[in-house]
Amino acid sequence: MGVNSKNMFPLNRNRRLRSKSSLRNLVRESSLSPNDFIVPLFICEGEKIKEEIKSMPEYYRLSLDNLKKEVRELWGIGIQAILLFVKVPDKLKDNAGSEAVNEDGLMQRAIKEIKNTVPEITIMTDIALDPYSIHGHDGIVKNNLILNDETNEVLSKMALSHAMSGADVLAPSDMMDGRVLAIRQELEKNGFHDTSIMSYSAKYASSFYGPFRDALGSKPGFGDKKTYQMDIGNRTEAIKEALSDIEEGADILMIKPGIAYLDIVRDIKNTINVPLAVYQVSAEYAMVKAGARLGWINHDEIMMEQLNSIKRAGANMIVSYFAKEAIKLIS
Repeated sequence: MGVNSKNMFPLNRNRRLRSKSSLRNLVRESSLSPNDFIVPLFICEGEKIKEEIKSMPEYYRLSLDNLKKEVRELWGIGIQAILLFVKVPDKLKDNAGSEAVNEDGLMQRAIKEIKNTVPEITIMTDIALDPYSIHGHDGIVKNNLILNDETNEVLSKMALSHAMSGADVLAPSDMMDGRVLAIRQELEKNGFHDTSIMSYSAKYASSFYGPFRDALGSKPGFGDKKTYQMDIGNRTEAIKEALSDIEEGADILMIKPGIAYLDIVRDIKNTINVPLAVYQVSAEYAMVKAGARLGWINHDEIMMEQLNSIKRAGANMIVSYFAKEAIKLIS
């Protein structure tokens, strides 16, 4: 007597819940919404400037007048937060971070303009010295060494100036030891108890940052950043860094880059119960744009797959240059 294969099949068929899109939508474990995105914005001096970044197609440096228009548009499509970076004129760069603490600096003016334009949006600001440095490094340099504690003193003053200008969340991206504590103490001392810190806790010495450095003119003038950014081969060190930042007063943790470091995202998510941000960085953006222009990949499908992968790995929020395009598809 032959065996009836139908009777031998398991009672549970996993494909049942994949049979139609409406059913797949119901059981999806993670999904994207406009609330998930933080939009990075590059700011430059001048008026009526919307300058495309060559290595980041369809992304721009904006003067303050166009910045305000962009923020209005972002708020209109549901974006809740922006992350600000400034392109500092070379004449204002030095080795002391002088312009970083200028009360009338480009970043400080940008914060105030946005606060007056769309007060409800969450303003996050980059805290690091590389845009202001004649050396292109994230800290003060002496004898080709990046000084840790001296840098922290400037970063804490820089952070305070951003808070005084109206920033809601300060995002130290420099990877100096102890900088979260230095910033938190400076904020508390001056009454900014409710200003949050989103610390780049696991920022790797990655090759994925090239287009970003083109956007700000912040390539290191000598050497690399491997003495302060994390080694790409390390995993457990990320937990150590994250725990240190939480103890020092960080409210949100950031992992950077994104796709190549999703194991780190999941490790930290499994270990620490705090909001987690992931930065889908400039080369991740540029590679999708380039591949799509060559006709080798489907732009929208790859973009959405990457973003969903980041969310699935455990990100509560994603810093992404794709945010506007993704939201159009989501909507």
